[in-house]
Amino acid sequence: MKVKNKALLITYPDSLGSNLQDLTFVINKYFKNAIGGVHLLPFFPSAGDRGFSPLRYDKVDPKFGTWKDVEELGKNYYLMFDFMINHLSQHSSYFKDFQSKKFKSEFCNLFLSWDRFWPTGRPTKNDVAIIYKRKNKTPCKEITFEDGSKEKMWNTFGPDQMDLDIRTSTTQKFIKHNLQNLVKHGASIIRLDAFAYAIKKLDSDDFFVEPEIWDLLEQIKNYLADTDAVILPEIHEHYSMSFKVAKHGYFIYDFALPMVLLYSLYSGKSDQLAKWLEKCPMHQFTTLDTHDGIGVVDAKDILTEKQVEYTTNKLYQIGANVKRKYSSMEYHSLDIYQINTTYYSALGNDDQKYFIARLIQMFAPGIPQIYYVGLLAGKNDIELLERTKEGRNINRHYYSLKEIKQEVQRPIVKALIKLLEFRNKEKAFDLQGSIKVLTPSDHEIVITRTNKQKTSEVTAKVDFENLTYFVTKNKKKITF
Repeated sequence: MKVKNKALLITYPDSLGSNLQDLTFVINKYFKNAIGGVHLLPFFPSAGDRGFSPLRYDKVDPKFGTWKDVEELGKNYYLMFDFMINHLSQHSSYFKDFQSKKFKSEFCNLFLSWDRFWPTGRPTKNDVAIIYKRKNKTPCKEITFEDGSKEKMWNTFGPDQMDLDIRTSTTQKFIKHNLQNLVKHGASIIRLDAFAYAIKKLDSDDFFVEPEIWDLLEQIKNYLADTDAVILPEIHEHYSMSFKVAKHGYFIYDFALPMVLLYSLYSGKSDQLAKWLEKCPMHQFTTLDTHDGIGVVDAKDILTEKQVEYTTNKLYQIGANVKRKYSSMEYHSLDIYQINTTYYSALGNDDQKYFIARLIQMFAPGIPQIYYVGLLAGKNDIELLERTKEGRNINRHYYSLKEIKQEVQRPIVKALIKLLEFRNKEKAFDLQGSIKVLTPSDHEIVITRTNKQKTSEVTAKVDFENLTYFVTKNKKKITF
């Protein structure tokens, strides 16, 4: 199925009910017209990191269901699957074979050796210092092989996630086979998780390395050339990097919008938001919330340093149960650039502010993504957070079928469903159309979307000071 210009739900296979069959039931029953696609977070057998440390890609974890269940969901919704292009689990059969047979293993060139990567006498302290790191340590791990020998391997993320050597034919064969298999089972979009880390190159910071990164994306695009599937490179960093990806013709994420929008809702000022919306490309997916925290680094140079600091501090002051320690090593938070919270709780569990935030997202350039907790205006799950001591679990509540039935009756959730249905059916949100952004005052914003044929026009006016909004279609008022 081709990608549709309709809202994309982000969810784990066991977060709206217990498995894929429950998930399909829930979407069909409550959100059929509100959701056009589903980003199905990792459903493969995995060794940890809530699926992001995959053991393999050719099977569905039995606790979630089967490929048949995945394909059933794909009959009515376009699907996005994750492919962790930077790494594979240390507990995978591939790595175990390598650890057992070493250079006699058919997978010995699948993983990237730290020791063999560096020339004699290196790495120097400076070599290690300039590497773009996700954790406060050298990105390598010593592995003991079955014959007793030892070797350091690249290890950018968690201790279980061993980096792939994308330079080799072994790895390219692995990538090609698995991507094509995912498309065969219904993937319309392949999300390339952590793709900016995949290229390792001497005398670089090993992050978004050009021009090699473009060669890699071109290779992957060619692997999918005979399909309707597209790729979505995932990158959390300065927006200029994502804009480069967009200019090469790929979909990108707008990870800056969450912080920029929080700044407007906290300060009452509309200027920075207006500038950002005018700058964004249409060929993107917008987010306010994901399975991770709210990105801070993504808003750099869109908001000033003082505005980022102001927004971060306000988030901890205004947010409901949003605390600095939940984004610290005490709660196993590896990424220092994110704040762990639901978006609803970031706004103090305030229905009016939250609806306005989603309204702005619907009118922003691109296709809106909505995380399952956000779809149900979910509060921070402190019980799950404390039970697991995992910071990101504050935003990963498990909803039972009974709980979902209750949550969809809340006025804010009903209004949000109507808003999503409005966004999905209105022609004015054509990605080939236009957007016009005005700021009548320093606390107001007016966003007008018009389709390419200029036959449909919708406008949203928001007052961040009074927290009011007004929506029109072809100059007639719309209510939610």
